[in-house]
Amino acid sequence: MNYSCRIDGEVMLCVITADRDLNTPTFCFSGMGPMLAVDGGMTLKTVGSYTEVALPNLRAGEPHSVTIKYDGEFIPANRAWMPLGPYLRVDGEVLELPPTEAGVNTDHLGKTEPFDGLRIVPQPTSFEPANDTISATRFASNDPAFAAVHDLAVRRGFGGFADKAGHQVEFVEENMATDAYRLEISADRITVFSSSYGGRFYAGITLLTLVNMHNGTLPCGTVTDTPRFTWRGQHLDTARHFYEPQTILDLLDLMALLKMNRFHWHFADDEAFRLQIDCLPELWQQTETRGEGHLMPALFAGGPESGGSYSKPDAQKIIAHAAALNIEVMPEIECPAHALAIAHVYPEVRDPADNGAETSVQGYKGNVLNPAMPKTWEIVEAIAKEVGELFPFGHLHLGCDELPKDTWMGSPKARALMAEHGLETTQDLQGWMMEKLAQVVVRNGQRPAAWEEAAQGKNGGIGNNAILFTWTGQGPGLEAARAGYDVVMAPAQHVYLDMAWSKSTDDWGANWAAYVSLDDTINWEPVPEVDLKDRIIGVQGEFWSEFTTEDSQLWPMLVPRILGVASKAWQEQDIHAKDLRQIAGHYRDLPLGLGDTD
Repeated sequence: MNYSCRIDGEVMLCVITADRDLNTPTFCFSGMGPMLAVDGGMTLKTVGSYTEVALPNLRAGEPHSVTIKYDGEFIPANRAWMPLGPYLRVDGEVLELPPTEAGVNTDHLGKTEPFDGLRIVPQPTSFEPANDTISATRFASNDPAFAAVHDLAVRRGFGGFADKAGHQVEFVEENMATDAYRLEISADRITVFSSSYGGRFYAGITLLTLVNMHNGTLPCGTVTDTPRFTWRGQHLDTARHFYEPQTILDLLDLMALLKMNRFHWHFADDEAFRLQIDCLPELWQQTETRGEGHLMPALFAGGPESGGSYSKPDAQKIIAHAAALNIEVMPEIECPAHALAIAHVYPEVRDPADNGAETSVQGYKGNVLNPAMPKTWEIVEAIAKEVGELFPFGHLHLGCDELPKDTWMGSPKARALMAEHGLETTQDLQGWMMEKLAQVVVRNGQRPAAWEEAAQGKNGGIGNNAILFTWTGQGPGLEAARAGYDVVMAPAQHVYLDMAWSKSTDDWGANWAAYVSLDDTINWEPVPEVDLKDRIIGVQGEFWSEFTTEDSQLWPMLVPRILGVASKAWQEQDIHAKDLRQIAGHYRDLPLGLGDTD
């Protein structure tokens, strides 16, 4: 089978050449949003972005063209927008078609250039050089934090870090902020001042990075370093694409090298629930695999079937690995929207009399849990309890983003609930629901978290000391901070690493928020209003996986832009874009073992 596709303005031209006669095949694929055929075939079925197109009879060796476009305002921006996981279904047989070549166009990244300073990201708060250097590649220490750095160095191909015959290291307890440290480097010894495991660990990370970035020559002097924010995070969407547990462990290693300390694990969404919970086994069993013959079609898939799920031992291994790296893991369970998978498995979460026509931005109908249905609370409370107990961090992210317009307005049961509690709008009911679910989380002994929309509603939103994550821009985060919420800044225009780098149609990634270059990750101020300083507690990068069909596609999207996210999360002082690009070039030369990050 021969297959090709190209972007032609607002449409995509796909050409299929069969190697044998095929009678009325069905062309199946997914995309970045709802799609339809405009020529060469007839749209048969759509579920969100998953599309089936009826084709005429195909004759062996005769090319057939199909013209496809996005249904709505979406316009294909680059190769990532072309049909994902294309295949033909004919007479019960599935014939896979060649996928679009994936990956970032990195021609614009440039080459490694010399950097006159400490080649490390994030940059330390201060460095007082002693005008001397020492040759050191190993360090003598039996501290657990340095042992964790050693294990990380071995895993990532640096060859090691700790050695009893190495340069002597002394540890001194000193009253400092959590994760802060002072590092005094001299010819006869290295002294680490800190008050926490995190401080000692990051002192070790600094030594490991400097040794490898400066070819084993360590500059003498005093490094003083204190993180700007307590929350320095990176999010990964493992619902749209199942990443192998090892890939998550690799991501945690990368985060640790950049002094990031929060992993936001997004394993539940419209398309799948991937954690093997005991309370609702049918939820993950029926949604872990998508495609032909499964409950969920081949949404955002690399072919006619894809998927996987994470066992509790998988989760515990990830949690333990993260803890050694001074990283806490926060799970997300999604409510009330982005719940198509739950609604498919448990239709009782929907009001059967609901005649509303609300549709999500992804093109899904009926992807929202109804708070007036008893089954909804039975499910979300069971999930919150079991997931919360599994993750020792004590924080549970509840979702609460992208609620379709006028949701619940066609549901008699929801309208009755609104009347009972004096609620008038969709946002009022969402706020009431999130507040009630947050109370459950608090009773379970955890702190709730949610996306920015959870602040909406006449009741003031979710409340309950919840942390809110702003994503559409900084504005909603600032409003939430003014309302008394702790806020993590994650504006899509700067830290959504699934966005394409450039406007080139040969690039890869989304563009609904912006084109995000390495420079864009640092060209913003997380706390633009000084009086909100105590309420803005962090910065977090996001990676959504709608167009990711193989784990290896993750790394060139993250690296080196994650260096910019790490800089904004740790540094109070600005870093110039040119300096960051120069240091990033040196990071690309490290043997990180993360696949092709050039």
